[in-house]
Amino acid sequence: MTDELLDSGERLSTDELRHLQLTRLQSTLRHAYEDVELYRKKFDAAGVRPQDCRTLDDLVKFPFTTKADLRDTYPFGMFGVPMEDVRRIHASSGSTGRPTVVGYTQRDLDTWADLVARCIRAAGGRPGHKVHVSYGYGLFTGGLGAHYGAERAGCTVIPASGGMTARQVQLIHDFQPEIIMVTPTYMLTLLDEFERQGVDPRSTSLRVGIFGAEPWTEAMRREIEERFDLHAVDIYGLSEVMGPGVAQECVETKDGLHLWEDHFYPEIVDPLGEEPYASGERGELVLTTLTKEALPVIRYRTRDLTRLLPGTARPAFRRIEKITGRSDDMIILRGVNVFPGQIEEIVLQIPALAPHFQLQLTREGRLDHLTVLVEARPTATGSQREDAADTIVRRIKEGIGVTVRAHIVDPETIERSAGKFRRIRDMR
Repeated sequence: MTDELLDSGERLSTDELRHLQLTRLQSTLRHAYEDVELYRKKFDAAGVRPQDCRTLDDLVKFPFTTKADLRDTYPFGMFGVPMEDVRRIHASSGSTGRPTVVGYTQRDLDTWADLVARCIRAAGGRPGHKVHVSYGYGLFTGGLGAHYGAERAGCTVIPASGGMTARQVQLIHDFQPEIIMVTPTYMLTLLDEFERQGVDPRSTSLRVGIFGAEPWTEAMRREIEERFDLHAVDIYGLSEVMGPGVAQECVETKDGLHLWEDHFYPEIVDPLGEEPYASGERGELVLTTLTKEALPVIRYRTRDLTRLLPGTARPAFRRIEKITGRSDDMIILRGVNVFPGQIEEIVLQIPALAPHFQLQLTREGRLDHLTVLVEARPTATGSQREDAADTIVRRIKEGIGVTVRAHIVDPETIERSAGKFRRIRDMR
């Protein structure tokens, strides 16, 4: 990327960045303590005050924030500004309990748009490009976050949202966007629809896909890039911290996501405890917001598993390794840790299988069982399906160390989702 496309934050030296981080961190800690009752109680219980943070290393003295904190203070108990200063509210689906609610001041919204615009530039987007946004609009942060960021980047937005897959394919064919922003599993659904309509996916105008909102693997990247003839890059974010735009993979390297450290301070900790891990060790990502006004977040446990690496395409910013699993998505099957991403890698290596699969957990007597449901490709024969099922069972046993069942189902049998796909069905 040429220097004129970098914003002022991307031009910071490492020393300038660390100084800015400390200044902003100290301000955020004061804001959280003075304006959010929950943080005041948590800091007091831990015996720390904002003034105890004299260096970035002092952040470990402060308590973690978890999703339970946001649910316990539902709906607005963690807001750090009066409601009249809140310009927008987003929330999670609440499918596993109370939704987590987040708020934004006007400055928060401007920062969010700036950072998503930064992501789009890092992905190869340029002013004048058309961006097809297939993330869902509404309380989910994906659609509106991508929308305003693309506009801020000088792009033309096609606000398709999720669903109506056949119409989305028609819009891509007619409007000729260069960029699509969508979950990777819904991109596979669009891929199937292109082929169903007799359109070669490689013939489309799409040149860059910016995929986020769920973990995806290198095998899925290869599948999408080869069948669409585009660059597939990762974007990372979460509602509790901001939304999409916390970190972005650069198109020229595709070697992990540069985390925008001028706005978010990262740590890696023990997923099952609280001990910090050294740079380069894989563990749970913890994030502290440095500029959020409406909802300052201190040491938020994301449950995403990754590691911190030195910067490459953006040297001042450290990278997080591509996230392919979450600690709360981990299946413990007869004492063995199993992640959906491990199984995805195996499925995508078998030519007879489509990239659509789901994991079903059941209990028979005292034992848990895992069944891998995978769609066959339309051209797969009966014997190829049988061989594929045997291959899945064998490779999971050899590579992961646990015995599972595999069931190959007809094409278009597994439910599709325009948003985050429900990869695990726990039927115990």
